[in-house]
Amino acid sequence: MSSKPTFQKAQPRETLSRDMGLLPVTMIGVGAMIGAGIFVLTGIAAGAAGPALMLSFLLNGFVTIFTAMVYAELGSSFHDAGGGYLWVKEGLPQPNGFISGWMSWFAHMVACSLYSLGFGAYFSHILKEVHLNLFGLSSEVLAKILAVIIVFAFSYINLKGASETGSAAVLVAALKIGVLALFITFGLIRIFKNPVSLNHFKDFMPNGWGGVFIAMGLTFIAFEGYEIIAQCSEEVKNPKRNIPRAIFLSLLIVVPIYILIAFVSIGAIEGGGIPTWKYLGIHKETALVEAARYFMPYGALIILVGGLFSTMSALNATIYSSSRVSFAMGRDHNLPDIFGHIHLKKKTPHWSILLSGIFIAVMAVALPIEDVASAADIMFLLLFLLVNFAVINLRRSRPDLDRGYLMPLFPIVPIMGIVTKLFLAIYMFNYSPTAWYVTIGWIVSGLIIFYGYSRHKEKDRISSRIAVAEKTMSLNHYRILVSLGSEEEVQPLLKIASSISKQRKGGILALSVASIPDITLISGGKQVIEKNKQILQRASLLRPKKIPFCTEVRIAHRIDKAIIDATYENNINLVMVGWKGYTLTKHKLLGEILDPVVREIPTDLAVVRFPEDLEMRSPKKILVPLAGGPHALLGLELALDMARHFSSTIEIVKVIPLNSSEVEEKKQLDLIDSTLEGFSLEGIKIHKQVIRDDSVELGLVRASEKSGLLVIGASNIPLWKRLLFGTIPQSVAKNSKIPVIMVKRYEGRIKSWFRKFLSG
Repeated sequence: MSSKPTFQKAQPRETLSRDMGLLPVTMIGVGAMIGAGIFVLTGIAAGAAGPALMLSFLLNGFVTIFTAMVYAELGSSFHDAGGGYLWVKEGLPQPNGFISGWMSWFAHMVACSLYSLGFGAYFSHILKEVHLNLFGLSSEVLAKILAVIIVFAFSYINLKGASETGSAAVLVAALKIGVLALFITFGLIRIFKNPVSLNHFKDFMPNGWGGVFIAMGLTFIAFEGYEIIAQCSEEVKNPKRNIPRAIFLSLLIVVPIYILIAFVSIGAIEGGGIPTWKYLGIHKETALVEAARYFMPYGALIILVGGLFSTMSALNATIYSSSRVSFAMGRDHNLPDIFGHIHLKKKTPHWSILLSGIFIAVMAVALPIEDVASAADIMFLLLFLLVNFAVINLRRSRPDLDRGYLMPLFPIVPIMGIVTKLFLAIYMFNYSPTAWYVTIGWIVSGLIIFYGYSRHKEKDRISSRIAVAEKTMSLNHYRILVSLGSEEEVQPLLKIASSISKQRKGGILALSVASIPDITLISGGKQVIEKNKQILQRASLLRPKKIPFCTEVRIAHRIDKAIIDATYENNINLVMVGWKGYTLTKHKLLGEILDPVVREIPTDLAVVRFPEDLEMRSPKKILVPLAGGPHALLGLELALDMARHFSSTIEIVKVIPLNSSEVEEKKQLDLIDSTLEGFSLEGIKIHKQVIRDDSVELGLVRASEKSGLLVIGASNIPLWKRLLFGTIPQSVAKNSKIPVIMVKRYEGRIKSWFRKFLSG
């Protein structure tokens, strides 16, 4: 029985206000980069790399630019809070999106803890310099207390609003750059007045390339500020233009400063009988303070004050970023809904800021911050790696995006980003195995939360897209979803689905999706479902007898997402979709709807191409090419089901080159025989044939002329070859004059995930 259309009331989408221009958003990025990373970690990194610390900074800048270009493109295309989390969620299948947000949130909170502890340490040093001792507390305890105070101070600033956050960023970053400019100027003057200082650079790589790579990993956190710029997208004026400009401007400001700081730190001091890089390594987080004593009037005090400004601006920017990640995850129901609430007056995600601030303060007090900070580095590297994967998928799945900036040399740039980030992340195990254990533990806990909570909350949210549902009975064990886009598709698709379902004692869900523009609320789609209802009325008239059958109309912004949602919700075993045989969309194999379905569908898939105005009849002969692999075997399984239903003959073919020998032909026939041994062939007529032809496509098209249906497995060749040369199944389906079914077997989450990235 058909039910009346039902619509759940749409919840208003909570959005942030756009208050920031180019200067404040650039300074947020600069403030995040020139933070505790450079003030606190320079000495530690110098102890690892020696004078080659300059090379470590330069190489980090080189490594960073690949992903910075990716962030510039995606930041100019998506203008919601969330940054890399949202892009990964859009470009890659779950749970990648959730895990990217989960890692990003943790990494930013740990970075905040590091910055707050840096502030506490520098402030306690200032008190020591002026001979003040507050309440008789030790430096360590005082640093912890000051860290908690500064966390909540900047949490309050963030609660006040983005314009206040941006204004604070401009002021603090400007003061900090001024302090570092003084440090660099006095250091350069000392070096040029004392040329013998250049001898400090003679043993340039005392610990070899290993030291350089460790220093790169340690200081990588100082290069991730452009990621925070992308987090600002929902609160930036003209983000399409200003986000890419801010990303590149921030790197242009920061990287030369880092290299000059390394140069003067090592060149402008004396190590008291030991190499200056070892001297810096011994003093660790206070290395810049000790260096400044040598060549700056009041140098130690000035650098300590600069360190305060530096840690404050980094803390300000990173609290901002961590709260926006958790806000985006809360708004998407990946975290509890409280994270997604916005203050009515301030238009800031107040609960997300407050809760993130509490977690940051707890970590600053309780956690062994050195190893966890290394874990933050690893998580940033893994997050950037996922974003590089996502941009490759988004280029082909979302050609409709209005990209304000388009990176050059695609896909070389994101591939280089993937390789370099993966290398650094793995190499960090040499420095801190504990950091990798923390990373793995956090990711595993995230997966538990996703499968135990977030996935179900997403399903609850997605189910509101159903507009009309007719369910006469529950489906049996084997379930086939038939996606119907037009009335012409109804007869052939249902005939094929029925033949398979009857043999497997299953049922059929006929789905029709009403597509609406992105700016239209789901609840506003009531007026566009009449056509879809007519399609399903025709499906009901042609419904197969004695097979469980139900229908469903969905409203969605993207048809491919609706098909995937319905597949998840109904535990579908096989999805069947129609294909016209061509696409007008550039860089698409089957079309902008089918390509994402083929990539992401979590079940077996059958794409049916039938000539226009051709009614599907019971085929007397079904042609099945065997080329090996899981997809071809699925094609044979389904062909055998249809042969039993239609009483058809199965023609199994293998195409070999024209000049092949008799031995090769015999070998191929033996391979066909060995393949068939695993199937029940009782009551089915089987004919085997080896065809000689220099073109596999033409050979199959010619062989299909005497058949009524062709069933062929999907290609396993890599994506770049498919884009350049097409695929054999696609080419055969385009040129054949009979119905063609292209099938793809689902190989499980892990295999499908790796196949997507290794083969496209």
